[in-house]
Formats: sequence, structure tokens, C-alpha cells
Amino acid sequence: MPAEPTIVERSDQPYVAIKGLVTMRTMGTIIDRMPEVFGWLSARGVEPAGPPIFKYNVIDMERQLEMEVGVPVADTVEGDDQVLSGVLPAGRYATAIHIGHPDKLVDATTALLEWAALRGLRWDKTETADGERWGCRLEAYLTDPAEEPDMDKWETELAFRLAD
Repeated sequence: MPAEPTIVERSDQPYVAIKGLVTMRTMGTIIDRMPEVFGWLSARGVEPAGPPIFKYNVIDMERQLEMEVGVPVADTVEGDDQVLSGVLPAGRYATAIHIGHPDKLVDATTALLEWAALRGLRWDKTETADGERWGCRLEAYLTDPAEEPDMDKWETELAFRLAD
């Protein structure tokens, strides 16, 4: 991890997304739906209020993940049968910026989790039969691929909500 993680306070943030159940091998099936989210927003005349996000709701790396691909918006937007509307919760988040190819995010995530463990920080998560259910665990893709096609130069923010 190139820079020391930080703890930041975040406000509620409305967003829209498409949710799916995937495995580590099939994650591309939900990731590939991100253009649908942008198209949905465009059709409604709604501008994104931030970079694209991947939100990990439930994680069981060996079996499946419940995740969302989405985009922050300025105000709550009503969803439909394809795109859900939600709010990323306010709170304290441990954050880190990963610079590099997205396939290295597993290592960056491990480093952030270890950083927090060394400081005695607790995550907003609970253990369930389906895996770890997170209050909010995000990857925000800060680099526009149209402006920087070299994935090794991409910046991705990891933001994981801490327990109160």
C-alpha cells in the first residue's frame, strides 16, 4: 500500500446500483453491468455525483459474494426492477488509495484489513451463514479508463465502515 490508510468521517451518500450474487470467478458478470447503471442514469437525466463503486454486501471468498456495481448520485432516485436505489451510510471509514491494476486489489484489501487489526479497529460487519455481512465496504474507481487506459496507473479508493 503506497500511502498510510486514514480514518475519515463520511456523510450519507445516495447511490444507484445493480446487485448480484457472484463468485470470485464470475465477478465479471456483475462488473460488466456497470454501463447499464450509467445508461439508466442518463435515460433519467441524472448526473453521477462521484466515481463508480463496487459495494460488497456479503463476502464468502470460497463460495459467493453479494455485491453491487453502482454510482453515487446527489439526491435519492427511485429505483426499478433492474436498478436499486440506496444510501451509503454515514460513519467512520478506514480508507486507502490503491494505485495499480485492479487485480492487485486483493493484496491492497489484505493490507488495509491488517492495518486496522494492528490498531484494534473493528469493522461494521457481522458473521452470517452466508458469510461476512458488511455495513459498508466499497471500492471507488477514481480513474476514468477513457483518460487513462493503462490499468497499472489506475487509482482505486478502498473505504470500509468501522463499527461505532
